[in-house]
Amino acid sequence: MRRNRLGSSAVEVTELSFGAAAIGNLFTAVEPARAAAAVDAAWDEGIRYFDTAPHYGLGLSERRLGEALRGRPRDSFTLSTKVGRVLDPLPAGATGAGNGSDALSEGFAVPATHRRRWDFSADGVHRSIEDSLQRLGLDRIDIVYLHDPDDHAEAAFHEAYPALEKLRAQGVVGAIGAGMNQTAMLTRFLRDTDIDVVLCAGRYTLLDQSALTELLPEAAARGRSVVVGGVFNSGLLADPRPGATYDYAAAPLSLLDRALRIKAVTEGHGVPLRAAALHYPLAHPAVAGVLVGTRSPDEVRDAAALLCREIPDELWDELRAEGLLTENGH
Repeated sequence: MRRNRLGSSAVEVTELSFGAAAIGNLFTAVEPARAAAAVDAAWDEGIRYFDTAPHYGLGLSERRLGEALRGRPRDSFTLSTKVGRVLDPLPAGATGAGNGSDALSEGFAVPATHRRRWDFSADGVHRSIEDSLQRLGLDRIDIVYLHDPDDHAEAAFHEAYPALEKLRAQGVVGAIGAGMNQTAMLTRFLRDTDIDVVLCAGRYTLLDQSALTELLPEAAARGRSVVVGGVFNSGLLADPRPGATYDYAAAPLSLLDRALRIKAVTEGHGVPLRAAALHYPLAHPAVAGVLVGTRSPDEVRDAAALLCREIPDELWDELRAEGLLTENGH
């Protein structure tokens, strides 16, 4: 599987990466053996970039991913995690903020052993990385992202980012970046800091090309990289039907109709909609790879097979002609 370098760093990622939120029990529980088998399947398919975060299952994703990767040659894969939320242990039997219902509201089916606390201070960055290394049981983290700093811009830019910049200069981490579901602040990171990569979720897809306005041109102009997540927009582009989700909520009828129109075009060219959705971001020169969340070996193998599909240029031409893609979108 092809690898791409992130910005001017020495860190490389495979075009398809393993998003480990799902094996942190995103929405529903995943059996430990199934989680391990999913990572094994990713390895067998040539995936060598694995992404996780403390937020995913209150550290469960990091623990499972680290355990599955620990026996692999460390220089043969790239690992990223995130900072911005620290996990504070809860006293036994504690209730209130961070209890079971709160943990579920964060989207993960896990026992409430810890409370998530926003912390973009320099001390918070160092503690988060130390805690992540302990949970992972690995000797280093290759990429560290600032995770969802939407409501914490001041601290993220003036405390967390400088801390990450120092860690990169010291060789503690290989590359630094920010990961968000919006483009405006990610564009600001590209303009105002020396990050290597941004992880942009859901904003460069067949249904939402808003990253084309500023983010992707800025990344290309500055020689930075973009990893694109959420290529299926949380479900609508995987299986457009009534009740399908878009950005983790019920899809509006207008978007459902658009997704069905896109599906009709792709299938008219003999291409599954999911294959087109996976391939679409990779054509942009600033995009280093796509991150897909998978919870089982079958899902991993399916994503790898989709990446191997040939997509005819005529498919993109027809989508543009139908007004379903912006003119400069592919």
